[in-house]
Amino acid sequence: MKEMRRSFPALRAKRVVKIAVAALAASCAAGTVRVEPKDDGRILMNPGMGLTMHYYSNTSNYGNKIEPGDTLDWFPGCTAVYLRLPWSVLEPEEGFYNWSAIDTPAQRWIEKGLQIAFRITCSESWMEYATPKWVRDAGAGGTAYNMGHRPAGHAAWDPDFGDPIFLAKLERFVAAFAARYDGRPEVAFIDIGTYGLWGEGHTHMSSKVPEAKRAVDLPKHIDLWTKYVKRTQLVISDDIDGHDNRSGTYPLLDYARSKGVGWRDDSIIVNKKHPWYHADQAARYWRTSPIVLEHEHWRGRDTPGQKSLLLKAVEDHHASWMSIHGDPHDIRKDAAAEFDALSLRIGYRFRAKAVEYPSEVTVGANAQKFPVSFTFANAGVAPCYADAFPCLTVKGPKGAFLAVMADGDFNLRALLPAAKADEAEAKSHTAFFRLGAGNYPVTPCGTFDVYLSVGRVDGTPVYELPLGDSDGHRRYRIGQITFK
Repeated sequence: MKEMRRSFPALRAKRVVKIAVAALAASCAAGTVRVEPKDDGRILMNPGMGLTMHYYSNTSNYGNKIEPGDTLDWFPGCTAVYLRLPWSVLEPEEGFYNWSAIDTPAQRWIEKGLQIAFRITCSESWMEYATPKWVRDAGAGGTAYNMGHRPAGHAAWDPDFGDPIFLAKLERFVAAFAARYDGRPEVAFIDIGTYGLWGEGHTHMSSKVPEAKRAVDLPKHIDLWTKYVKRTQLVISDDIDGHDNRSGTYPLLDYARSKGVGWRDDSIIVNKKHPWYHADQAARYWRTSPIVLEHEHWRGRDTPGQKSLLLKAVEDHHASWMSIHGDPHDIRKDAAAEFDALSLRIGYRFRAKAVEYPSEVTVGANAQKFPVSFTFANAGVAPCYADAFPCLTVKGPKGAFLAVMADGDFNLRALLPAAKADEAEAKSHTAFFRLGAGNYPVTPCGTFDVYLSVGRVDGTPVYELPLGDSDGHRRYRIGQITFK
């Protein structure tokens, strides 16, 4: 990718006229318009980042705390719903799939252009069979345990996570699940959650699998999920190398990372003395794959300790996602300011620092190439892990598209964050365009509105920018241009 910080000396003017366009600061030179947009401070709703509503979560299914049609429009920054279900709920009989348990709440979010995320578990302390009982009846080995969450004589059952019968049955389920959900743009990420208690990759409170056996069996689960989930981002728990391992040596996580699997921590702020253990692990991941954080179940007694650390957790881990892990009404009441602060930093935040384009362009038979320069910075804490290209769109009467100029050589996914939003390094690139040559297409003459957007390489907008004067489709008016 070429980076060009140069301006257009041949086009620079001897005098500058200031223009006010909404919240934008712009200057118009004879031949050049330079716009320096100002961040309007809004919380953005963008794909691949934000807050996840914990709809299903152990015995506390927080989706029951909201009305069926509620997608948390009133909770700024909530861009996804997180569905954590036991395998036994989704396949109560072998070969019979209860996909409605996913699709019903998922469609509420998808209908509004939001995303969904998953974890499928095989071990839950609060129910006897997170792995379907028919798997045990088929001969799979396992261990009964009781953490006090079950009545006497009704212990929970852990499968032997490396048992060949268990793995064969699980593989058929994962294949069916992936065929249904892998690669859909609505799916933000999928946890590898089929090993260990609550899907967190540890068994120290359940079946107490020896470390040597875990080292053999857990990679089989990584291999199984990466075999079938090819296009959607997978993530895995920080605890797979030991829930309290702070040695700096993480062979299982290194293996997962080598397979393209991202990272998550389910235990942020659970331990008040050590609010998190594994920011060093996140440091290995965040440049190439998203970080997912889940704070402890929100309970009023813990609120002061929780909310004071939320923003620091996001910044220390370079997180793209943070959970809403509790009754969202209580969380919003207790910590609205804290969640709003982290929502302004979480993930990526594209800031257009400057845009330069000619004030007049010759179109049609005598059309000539002309430059457009984009300068952007990332004011978030993480990269954008998907392609993101800047674009200028010119609109005529009735919103007709007269020109679409996407810079396919300037991918904003390469913009790295900084420790502070205002310290993020800005990068520039200049692209060249020609409009309406030979009437391809016919381009009318006149003065028209110019819009800035970021999205696909063909100019389709994808990402919200912190700007006003939107056309309602993630394009933002920044000035005018004259075609002659």
